[in-house]
Amino acid sequence: MECEFPTVNSNSDEMKAIFENTKTIAIIGCSPDESKASNMVANYLKNVGFKIVPVYPKEDMILGEKVYRSLKEIPFKVDMVDIFRKPDVIGLVVDACIERGDIDCVWTQLGLVNNDAAEKAKKAGMKVVQNHCTKIEHRKLFS
Repeated sequence: MECEFPTVNSNSDEMKAIFENTKTIAIIGCSPDESKASNMVANYLKNVGFKIVPVYPKEDMILGEKVYRSLKEIPFKVDMVDIFRKPDVIGLVVDACIERGDIDCVWTQLGLVNNDAAEKAKKAGMKVVQNHCTKIEHRKLFS
């Protein structure tokens, strides 16, 4: 059973460094619905200069970007994976990140914590941020 608070996480200085070293962000669960948090966050990240890569089971384009069905399908380097999926799926996403071997950071959105997956990602050399919104943290750190 997952505890509700992350035991593995980054602080503000680490988050700032993550953003400074990130160019491409895969948004796992990026909804085409403009009223959904995943779409609003992806739109914000795109507007502040990150290359966003929507990962979603349907749709061909979201926010003017090609949609991929999985991390495995993305044919170029991804620096960060921003997860908008339930905690029980986070482990599968981390496994896909490890399999790719080129992901620098796994970031789970507000309310999403999976400490086992976070430990696994850290052991594989990735930075981990849990239970934080990329939009909120970026705005706070860079505005």
